[in-house]
Amino acid sequence: MGELLYVDIAPRRMANRTSRQHLRSRVRYHFRGNAEGSTLRLTLGCLLGLELRRVGSGRRMTCGVRGEAELSAWMAEHARVCWVAHPKPWLLESALISGLDLPLNLDQNKHNAFHPTLKALRGAARQRARELPVSG
Repeated sequence: MGELLYVDIAPRRMANRTSRQHLRSRVRYHFRGNAEGSTLRLTLGCLLGLELRRVGSGRRMTCGVRGEAELSAWMAEHARVCWVAHPKPWLLESALISGLDLPLNLDQNKHNAFHPTLKALRGAARQRARELPVSG
């Protein structure tokens, strides 16, 4: 049995537009996307020591082709997903983050003891990526 370390919602509450994301697309992106589009992938990549690099135009940051593949393989072996249907998932997300120890969430989670460490780790990875040349 695992331990809940992170929560995410789909769709995101949008003040002036409708979200095009749904649970399946969110989970798929977390498991097969890249660190630019998934804060969970960015966090896990940093914790696993994968190098973050600027790619394309230099504005996007990912773990590169090999790093993202390594991260996807790690997640396939170690990460598990569960879900709950809720009419206003953003309210449930806030309640879970405030009431549980979810060390991998940064948003709304400054009260978590791991928050400063994780924020610094991710910030350092981004800073290193800015100092490196853009990756092909």
